[in-house]
Amino acid sequence: MTIPPTPVTLATAQARTRLHELTVIDVRTPAEYAAGHLPGALNIPLDHVRRALTEIRHAAEHRDILLVCASGPRSENAHRLLSEHGIPTATLGGGTGAWVADGHDLHRPTACSATRAIWSMERQVRFTAGMVVLLGLLLGLLVHPAFQLLAAAIAGGLVYSALTNTCGMAGVLGKLPHNRPRATDLEATLAALRIR
Repeated sequence: MTIPPTPVTLATAQARTRLHELTVIDVRTPAEYAAGHLPGALNIPLDHVRRALTEIRHAAEHRDILLVCASGPRSENAHRLLSEHGIPTATLGGGTGAWVADGHDLHRPTACSATRAIWSMERQVRFTAGMVVLLGLLLGLLVHPAFQLLAAAIAGGLVYSALTNTCGMAGVLGKLPHNRPRATDLEATLAALRIR
């Protein structure tokens, strides 16, 4: 087994100066992408990257690829997957959160202004985990103490998530309709990569 190379991580200042020469792929959910993304970024959610390998490989032959997510872990996962298939990429250190924190603007299409109310995946996870813990504790008090195991399971999942830098709950939430790309949007993105 070969270990994929450590991702080349670009700081936001480096990425900003090179933006015109990069193909930027945002691996967040479509809702997160619509709420604001790096100028010129294309959206291929992390769970669709494998489907887009041919198109990403083609784009990488013409321009360097920069992978972006909200804070870094999803783009690092995409980097590992692409590295396993011989496609070199870089990641944006700190993701779109760092981009905004450093004073750079995100592109928000006018047609998507209504989607700005959609929460980031991290916020969706925090909300869902908190609600399940509260529900488990409440049901444990009112119905049966065994429901407190639900709260314990979520706590264990959060610890595991922190230790492995993965998030199973984000994977599940990413499958909800508001977090899924429309087939036409994904096909348009893949077509754009073919002509780069």
